[in-house]
Amino acid sequence: MSVSQSRSRAVLPYLALVAAFVMLPLGTAFSKQLFPLVGAAGTAFYRVGFAAFILLLLWRPWRRAWSRQELLSMVAYGGALSGMTLCFFMALRTLPLGITLAIELLGPLAMSALYARSLRNLLSVCLALGGVGLLLPIRQDINSLDPIGVGFALAAGAFWALYIICGARAAQVHPGHAVSLGLCFAALIIAPFGISSAGVSLLMPSSILLGLVAAAISAVIPYSLEMVALRSIPKPVFGVLLAAEPAMGSLIGALWLLEALSLSQITAIVLIVLAGIGAVSRT
Repeated sequence: MSVSQSRSRAVLPYLALVAAFVMLPLGTAFSKQLFPLVGAAGTAFYRVGFAAFILLLLWRPWRRAWSRQELLSMVAYGGALSGMTLCFFMALRTLPLGITLAIELLGPLAMSALYARSLRNLLSVCLALGGVGLLLPIRQDINSLDPIGVGFALAAGAFWALYIICGARAAQVHPGHAVSLGLCFAALIIAPFGISSAGVSLLMPSSILLGLVAAAISAVIPYSLEMVALRSIPKPVFGVLLAAEPAMGSLIGALWLLEALSLSQITAIVLIVLAGIGAVSRT
């Protein structure tokens, strides 16, 4: 294998992660249209349920032989994914997306700090945390935030950290097989909450159509890309790079929607870029 081919393979996981960062905010914004129709729990069920259905048909993971250890890894991955998705949407009922994401990111960043092996890694975590604090509107009066929503956002952050850890283990299997089976387990876990909350509203044709589109944008594509990234990117580095997700949203707004960036947002993006450079170097 040539040097250029080796470098291309090394860069691909990071490109996959960047693509996932672009898809996730778009998918989440689209998914919120389902809240008035099926509620937060119903939206979470649609997201993982339809995503599991699509990927099961695409990858057909039942065709391979699974060891007991591999199945346990898939159950753990699906459990973390279900908790992350359900708690995230429950938090979005009462909190703005920016606030929810800011609180949720504490989980992956805390995991990165725990897994840090050097002062460089810890500095990267601190830079990313500072960038998130500047970029997102977490400076508003804490008393105005719904405590239940904050609790769900914190829980989503904890599940997000578990998602990275369990996803790295599940990624040792074929990425398509891992994501499809993991989403299947996640759908089974969320199903009782979604069905009991939304009931027959889940069967409305308009809701089903929106749910399919939301699942493709917010789950099928980004989770598959993240699984590719998790096969190669170390967990602490992955956790730090997640801080680039809100920065990516701000850049998209500036370039696509011609939204002006404030000085604090520009500073935040610089901090997050520096954190990413520090985390990726020497890995």
